[in-house]
Amino acid sequence: MPSITTRAFLSAIAGAASVAAHGHVKNIVVNGLSYQGFDINTFPYMQNPPVVAGWTASNTDNGFVGPESFAAADIICHRDSANAKGHAIVKAGDKVLIQWDTWPESHKGPVIDYLANCGAAGCETVDRTSLNFFKIDEVGLIDGSAAPGKWGSDQLIANNNAWLVEIPPTLAAGFYVLRHEVIALHSAGQTNGAQNYPQCFNLQVAGGGSLAPAGVKGQALYKAADPGILVNIYQTLTSYAIPGPALISGAVKIAQASSAITASATAITGSASAVAVATGTSAVAVATSTKAAATSTLATSTKAAATSAAA
Repeated sequence: MPSITTRAFLSAIAGAASVAAHGHVKNIVVNGLSYQGFDINTFPYMQNPPVVAGWTASNTDNGFVGPESFAAADIICHRDSANAKGHAIVKAGDKVLIQWDTWPESHKGPVIDYLANCGAAGCETVDRTSLNFFKIDEVGLIDGSAAPGKWGSDQLIANNNAWLVEIPPTLAAGFYVLRHEVIALHSAGQTNGAQNYPQCFNLQVAGGGSLAPAGVKGQALYKAADPGILVNIYQTLTSYAIPGPALISGAVKIAQASSAITASATAITGSASAVAVATGTSAVAVATSTKAAATSTLATSTKAAATSAAA
């Protein structure tokens, strides 16, 4: 029989492995362009990390936010989160693929997506506690006939640890925070046992219409005693109340699918990308075209000058 010390060591190893397996979002993909998220494995240790579209956070342990913190700012975009310094380019009606590095099969629960309008100044400086989130996507219990059931998290895993969400086609143009979240319910049968894993990205949305839902403050999305938060999934469930406000009327239900990456995109800062967004191209593509045009012009000018000199 293992000694107490040995058992404690093995328990610690198992706990560490469990924490390491939780996962985080690596990147998002829009129309083939991949925008990097906040890399918790390297960015916190860099003096000058790159500008990305994903919000920073202190969850270097791949940890979670518990129900005891639902009224605190940590629930908004994860622990000690801070604004991303750039944003990704999308159009209303675009689909966004949210790519996790991994997700444990044991951590079953709903997958939920929200948006919050940052105002004309953009999301790079907005006060996170002032954001009002409205729900655009949710998948909870899919089949509860055999405990612990099949959940949105199982769909995420089956889709190569990725989740596809559509930006509402009638959404008003502007700057938004996309709040993507998985809620793990494997310990939710006890008070404060649920585990929330929120991840945030900055978006600039073009096109669309006039849809501008009111939303709810992040600190008011959930309560510890909500039936979808305090729930025992190790029993047969015929229904499940997905936490948070109801879906907005403009939300679009889509089937989960992959989204091929054709190029990497650099997060955009400020609002200089408005022309690129309006034409449905990325700022990266615009920059590439501009560079190509400049190179072509330079080559033509050089050739012309050489010809003139020879004459």
